[in-house]
Parts: sequence; structure tokens; C-alpha cells
Amino acid sequence: MKAAYITRTGPPEVICYGDLPDPRPGRRECVVKVAAVDVNPIDTYIRGGLIPATLSFPFILGRDLAGTVVEIGAGVRTFKPGDRVWATGQGADGRPGTFAELVAVNERWLNPTPPNVKDEEVAAVSLVGITAYLGLVRSANLKAGDILFVNGGSGGVGSSVVQMAKIFGARVIATAGNDAKAEICAQLGADLALNYKTGDVEAAIKAFAPEGVNVWWETRREPDFQQAIPLLALRGRMIVMAGREAQPPLPVGPFYVKDCSLHGFAMFNASLREHHSAANAINRWMAEGKLKARIDRVLPLSQAAEAHRLQEASTIQKTGELAGKIILKP
Repeated sequence: MKAAYITRTGPPEVICYGDLPDPRPGRRECVVKVAAVDVNPIDTYIRGGLIPATLSFPFILGRDLAGTVVEIGAGVRTFKPGDRVWATGQGADGRPGTFAELVAVNERWLNPTPPNVKDEEVAAVSLVGITAYLGLVRSANLKAGDILFVNGGSGGVGSSVVQMAKIFGARVIATAGNDAKAEICAQLGADLALNYKTGDVEAAIKAFAPEGVNVWWETRREPDFQQAIPLLALRGRMIVMAGREAQPPLPVGPFYVKDCSLHGFAMFNASLREHHSAANAINRWMAEGKLKARIDRVLPLSQAAEAHRLQEASTIQKTGELAGKIILKP
């Protein structure tokens, strides 16, 4: 099979595209013929050696996939050949990565793909959708009528947060880096969409939410607590999901006198049960047309190195070139 893999960590140029042995299913595994995968910031961190990870080389990259089961192990009970499925959380804890034509996945990690949902769409939503769902439900305890703020509302996680918050009945403020991306936020359902480069974001938030923001979803790698905390409402909740090396100052006084709470959130800490709870909601909303994928571009898997260059530039160098996910197709 063809796969995109690395034999050492380093820049995007270390990614190889070539032949590796076809996987055979273990007792509880399904071999999936991959139709689509996506690129996540964590993929670039692992490839670059920027975060601790135990890698066995050659290491196949990728966390998410969507495709069709072609072979099953003797103990598989949930799926059969021909079933369309999707998964996230691969490429960690000994599980193989997804940037390949064929991937063996334990049936516990697979979810059925709704008949009316395309593989590219569910692959694009998988990791970011579960991140958004668990952050909003488990950590933020978002309720109907709450006001939620999210920066980067046209991106992968941000676009899922905007849409899910609206499904839950919240009022949403979203920012983006240009007018076109702000318009995307509005199309996704944001009640107030702001270009943070040209507009006075703080003044606009105060006008929209004079009592403050109930949930602040922070997507940036360098959170600005000095800006966010004064804008939070009484008992406001702030979700932080990025910035491993970030150490911004925290204005403790304004924070504690409003009974605010700060929630660190890393999706890889979620249990398998939590994954499936989120996946069931994602499937239902995608089938109903309430949750849509934000895909920036689709490339062949052979261009995995270029995809990593684009993702790294957008995430680390903050070029803002991407407005959604990069999808790769074997």
C-alpha cells in the first residue's frame, strides 16, 4: 500500500510517500480502505519532534480517517466488510497513523458514517468536532441563552464551536483575520462576526454582551487573559485548548471576584466512552445538515509534505492562510 510516513522527526521534507506492507487485522480490528484523512496541528508537532512522543519508525502520520471496511478480524462484532466508517484518535498509544491507503483500526475506535455524509466531510469534522463537543458540554457546560465567544471562528475547531454552540441555543460572537473569514463565521451562524485586524473587538463584545461573555473559547497558542477576563460574565468559563509552552500573565483579582473558572482541555485525555458520546451527536447533526465541515482544500495523499507546510505555516507562523481543514485523499 501507499502511505505517507517518516523515518525521523524534522521539517515537512522528512515525510516520505511510498510503499509499506498492507496491514492485517488483529482479532478485534477492521482493515479500512481509506477514502479521506485530514491534517491537524498536532500532526505537525509530532512530525517535527516538538512534543514528546514514542514513535516506531517507519511512523505513519495522521489521526483521523474515513473510508470503508474491507476486512475484519475473527472477534469483530460491530462492523462488516462494506460498512462506511470514520475514526479519530489514531497515531497514538501504539495505534497506527491514518495517512495510508489501508489502516487496521480496533473496532472500538470506529464510528459508522451516515449514508448522506461524504467521507471528506466526516474526516474534516472528526477530531475538531469531538474537541468542540466535549469542550462545550463537559468543560464549559454550555446552556441555551449563554453568550459564547470564540476566536478563529472560520478554522477547524472554531467553525465546529460556532455551529455546535448555535445548536445548543447559545448566542455566538466569533472573530476572524479578514472580512472574508468573518463572513464565513456569519454563514456558520455567528450572531456577531468581527474582523479582529480592523475592528475594535473589545468594544463590540461589550456592546453585544454588556453583562459579559458566559463562555470564552480560546483557540490561540498565546492566550490573552488580560483581554479575556474583564470581558467574562459572572461565573464565566474560559476554555484553553492550545499553547503548550505559553505562560501568559493571569489577572487573578478580576478573575476570582467574578467566580470565573478556567478549563484546560486536551482532547487526547478523553475516554473512549466520551469519544463515542461526541461521535453520536456529530453523526446525528451531520445527517440532519446542522453541522457542516469547513474544508479549505483537498490534496492527494502524495502531497502530505506540502499539506504539512501549509498547516505549520498557518498554526505556528500565523499566516492565516487556512480557513478550515486540509483533506488528503489516497
